[in-house]
Amino acid sequence: MKLPVASKISSTFPSLTVRNFRLFTVGQAVSAIGTWMMIVAQDWLVLSLSSDSVTALGTVTALQFAPILLLTLYGGLMADRYDKRRLLVAANVAAGGLALLLAVLVLAGEVRLWHINLLALAVGCINAVETPARMAFVSEMVGPELLPNASAITATYSNVAQIVGPAGAGLLISAVGTGPVMVMNAVTFFGAVITLCLMRPAELHEPPVQEKPAAGAGVRDGLRYTAGRRDLVPVFGLVAAVSLFGFNFQLTLPLFAKTVFHTDAAAFGMFTTAMAVGSLLAALATAGRRVRPSARMVVVAALGFGAVEAAAGWAPTAVTAVVLLALTGFATLYFAQATYQHIQLGTDPQYRGRVMALYILIQQGSTPLGALLIGWLTTHLGSRSGLWAGGLISLFAALVTLLALRSAPAREEPPGADGSAGARSRLGAGRKGARTSLEEAAAGQRRTESD
Repeated sequence: MKLPVASKISSTFPSLTVRNFRLFTVGQAVSAIGTWMMIVAQDWLVLSLSSDSVTALGTVTALQFAPILLLTLYGGLMADRYDKRRLLVAANVAAGGLALLLAVLVLAGEVRLWHINLLALAVGCINAVETPARMAFVSEMVGPELLPNASAITATYSNVAQIVGPAGAGLLISAVGTGPVMVMNAVTFFGAVITLCLMRPAELHEPPVQEKPAAGAGVRDGLRYTAGRRDLVPVFGLVAAVSLFGFNFQLTLPLFAKTVFHTDAAAFGMFTTAMAVGSLLAALATAGRRVRPSARMVVVAALGFGAVEAAAGWAPTAVTAVVLLALTGFATLYFAQATYQHIQLGTDPQYRGRVMALYILIQQGSTPLGALLIGWLTTHLGSRSGLWAGGLISLFAALVTLLALRSAPAREEPPGADGSAGARSRLGAGRKGARTSLEEAAAGQRRTESD
């Protein structure tokens, strides 16, 4: 007989009843906390070694980010071609080894800026392979019916890690320095490796051989497939517009807090915390989703995001801003979840890794250009414009997408994309031996994740 709490958890988060996914969640949650701790420790170390040089900090960030832009599409191809679990084991071992190497250099007092730059570049290359493989692997653990719920869980632990990791890192750096924090980060990578190795491969829902890419398939085939999907292209365009103009909170929030409301660091922390809490609530709210979000839901989510972000830009008081930023955080993750799931569950299995790699490229690749555009805008129109302009442009992009989708021809969904009876029958067959797969994504973040 199930305990009431266990029964409640299994009904709210049914994907956690899958043993492989439980192991994955534990390993990735711990690793995500370690990654956020590492981000804080690395930034602190760079500033300490460079006499608080913003240029040095920007260089490290760029070196870690550049490989994601250049190599993610190839990472998606690898996720389509090879065993995703083995790719993830190799990526985590490599990342853990690099983290341990940096920790040893720091503890020995031999670390230099060029060491950090070189290791940041190497980590970026690993992330270009790890991220699309991790996103695609979730579906192989839980199957199509539980994919939306699993996606919500990954978003939940990503948001919790984003809150817990930096807070814990700040306390530990003050107490023991950056070296021990980096050792802890390395240990979390190997913890993820252990959970991956403890999984039961026979219980995975791998795609049938006929649904895997042909031997000569490449990145161009994935791009050609995406371009031919007139029902998905408008959604990709919407993701590009919202990411470019709306998702620039790392720039807009500090300006908003300091120059509009003239707040101190504590009050600025309230703004970022409000967004994090809103995002966490959105992850919990989408946990009950069982089917693929429709294109209309994606557009509605974008409209909601644009409206609340624009309203936050015009907030008359700091208290009002906190409330509106919490709603913005909710809308941000809700839109991200809807687009992830809509694109993943609407893509043919043999192209899924490459299509999701393109999604990552569009979303993350817009970050530096968006920061430049919003920076120029706030210089000429004031600090509030970063939020209200981003919101209004997102609203406009959503309306354009709605018109484009209405003119797009209908297309038959891949088998099982909506969790239908066909999907259930294939899933049942997969449990007996002929296994099947659909795909998953998580938030984000900078694992850079974002997730």
